[in-house]
Amino acid sequence: MIVTVTLNAALSVSYRAAGLSWGTTNPVRGVRHRAGGRGVAVARVLHTFGHEVLAAGLAGGGTGELIRADLARGGIPTAFTPIGRESRRVLEVRAEDADRWLGFSEPGPYITTEELGRFAADYRHLLASATAVVLCGSLPAGMPPEIYGTLATYAAEAGVPAILDAGGAALGYGAARRPALVIPDAPADPADPGATAGPDPHALVSGGAGAVALVSGHAVHVVAARGGWRARLPGPAGPPWPRDALVAGLVPGALLDWSWPDRLRHAVALGASAARTGEVDLEVYERLVAKVIIGEVAS
Repeated sequence: MIVTVTLNAALSVSYRAAGLSWGTTNPVRGVRHRAGGRGVAVARVLHTFGHEVLAAGLAGGGTGELIRADLARGGIPTAFTPIGRESRRVLEVRAEDADRWLGFSEPGPYITTEELGRFAADYRHLLASATAVVLCGSLPAGMPPEIYGTLATYAAEAGVPAILDAGGAALGYGAARRPALVIPDAPADPADPGATAGPDPHALVSGGAGAVALVSGHAVHVVAARGGWRARLPGPAGPPWPRDALVAGLVPGALLDWSWPDRLRHAVALGASAARTGEVDLEVYERLVAKVIIGEVAS
């Protein structure tokens, strides 16, 4: 069983309107509620490919119940630790008369020390039956950045491979605790004069990570102790692929010990066959797997 952990789970609420006008009430023609957060999205993709998966993390209030209910409708079991405050919501309003949309993301709820302790106990219990864990995404308020390091340590002690998808200080703490794979947040746009460089993948591997995967909009570059590889599809790039699908594509290989070319072939084909909302077109995936170009990169 693959356990995905989403500490800052969300409920995505999508409104479809005929148009968007300021200073007036805009009638909504369609509403969609969907469980969100990186780990939740990864669980959904893994479930599509038939993997036994469990979505865990933190969820609270009526929003938390809607998150659990949406995943249950999709056939994905959950083990979210309850919290006292309401889970966050992410609102998207899309206009039908033009390719325009607005997004609003609520701040995550504050997590108390007692709630964090209960989650840690629940997580260690889940490790007893886990074959892999995926630690994903941002942290809610009150959550120490060391948390991913602690969770990765528990997984290593239980002999369970951990895949860490995070950024900032949380990434640094987690990468030092022997995760099988680290996937740093996408680096800032180098054209931005205020952008900062992303983490050095070689330093992360030297510091304890089994491997580092740099995920861009249309390619995956892996640095491991025994080499490096880059995977892409031929032809024009098109719109950026959903990051969550690319991350999910890297999980089975860590669990089943695939070669890196096979892991990358699966991840790139999956990313390219996923819609922005995360749904995967399996026919497109099957067609693209054989077209992925794999190149070895000197370390």
